[in-house]
Amino acid sequence: MNSPAFTDVGLPTQPAVVFLHGVGGGRHGWTVQQAHVAALGWRSLAWDMPGYGDSPMVTPYDFAHLAQALWQMLDAAHIDQAVLVGHSMGAMVALQAWTQKPERIRGLLLAASSPAFGNSDGDFQKQFLAQRLAPLEAGKNMGDIADKLIPTMAAPGGDASQLIHAHQSMAAVQPATYRAALHALVQFEQRAALPTITVPVLCLAAEHDRTAPPTVMERMAQKIPGARYSCLAGAGHLLHYEQPEAFNAELEKFLKDVKP
Repeated sequence: MNSPAFTDVGLPTQPAVVFLHGVGGGRHGWTVQQAHVAALGWRSLAWDMPGYGDSPMVTPYDFAHLAQALWQMLDAAHIDQAVLVGHSMGAMVALQAWTQKPERIRGLLLAASSPAFGNSDGDFQKQFLAQRLAPLEAGKNMGDIADKLIPTMAAPGGDASQLIHAHQSMAAVQPATYRAALHALVQFEQRAALPTITVPVLCLAAEHDRTAPPTVMERMAQKIPGARYSCLAGAGHLLHYEQPEAFNAELEKFLKDVKP
């Protein structure tokens, strides 16, 4: 299988950070973060998850295969070990990756996420899927979905101009990929992995995040040995778009914890 498409910033000799986007994201959503870590002396990769942008699909579309695609990308980039920075579903891919090849991970920044979604047979999961897929069933396109969904995910009263890139990313997602990603999401379960993590971890929450509430992130941090928890004030679920400077400050502090 071909490696996923990615944006590579920095030099092969530098320690590496890998940015993993969420369901409505893409590699271009990390441009500000890639510039920031480049200034700190780190190489970074931001991928298009399989099925997104220029990356080929994987079959079946599940977390095991998404994590395998991550290793293919790192192999293609000749990176043996990296810090993984995941947002929402991207943080779930990072947790799944830990269960496969922990020796290749030197730190985990898990932002606006959770260690489990639950079972696809559960009422909450069925309701979530029906709600998220209803606009597609009604003939709406991904731009229409972004119009409705993105404002509800951001903090109230925020700067709408900060969400333009989030909107562009979501509008560009193929409907078939969006469906596949949502179906994978409701199957995610890695709570058992949390106590096994032995690298530095930052669980980064957002004050107004209703998708992955701060209490969920805090509980996750408590189950990971030595993990740190932090919460961005005035941000919602799209925290790295909404508060890029505050996000970058937390990322910079974390990278000092990891120390190349």
